[in-house]
Amino acid sequence: MIKKILVSQPKPSSEKSPYYDIAERFGVELIFRPFIKVEGITAKEFRAQKVSILDYTAIVFTSRHAIDHFFTMAKELRVTIPEDMKYFCVTETISLYIQKYVQYRKRKVFFGTTGKIDDLIPTMVKHKGEKYLVPMSDVHNDTISQMLTAKKLNHSECVMYRTVSNDFTEEEVKNFDYDMLIFFSPSGIEALTKNFPDFKQGDIAIATFGPATAKAAKDAGLRLDIEAPSEKYPSMTGALQHYLLEVQE
Repeated sequence: MIKKILVSQPKPSSEKSPYYDIAERFGVELIFRPFIKVEGITAKEFRAQKVSILDYTAIVFTSRHAIDHFFTMAKELRVTIPEDMKYFCVTETISLYIQKYVQYRKRKVFFGTTGKIDDLIPTMVKHKGEKYLVPMSDVHNDTISQMLTAKKLNHSECVMYRTVSNDFTEEEVKNFDYDMLIFFSPSGIEALTKNFPDFKQGDIAIATFGPATAKAAKDAGLRLDIEAPSEKYPSMTGALQHYLLEVQE
């Protein structure tokens, strides 16, 4: 019987989140507790990459984290971002977040619609004369770099933040009594094995989102009860609801 579920993500900001509907419908308790957190690198670590922000005329943002850590680093380095700097973002939501740091001017902010870099590249090609800087996490692949190189765009990537384990307190470890754990990244699985080296799954159900997360869970010797997305259930909440319907009745 599933009664208490740990969702390894921050608590939803909207009260209309499907997770709350699930809690009410199935009488389950949902605890939102990220297993990982993002932290900025130090100015010293950034300088070691030999990247000068002012050498670039455009910044490519793939997430809000990238925006936060880019502007934080600029402030730490006492770099004043020029007013004519252009920003290219993978979604409009991310582009609007820039307002937190600079005045938003449509003529210098561009965004894609799908959240994928592929969708943004045609716009970047229209601005071929720009010199692009892409702030990234320490965990990334070369996909973006290869795509920009293929289009002969002048670009560099730099690491500005890292993903680390959001360690559990002694009390949290002692009270770890969940019937289900939900993971959204391989880093979350790593954090589980780091915080609970003697973890025994037993009857605990485990749900993963994305093929990389599922692979990390299987490699760690875990049994998967839910794998999302699937053709039938593209979201974690949809897959979770289906699973609870089957096991709770």
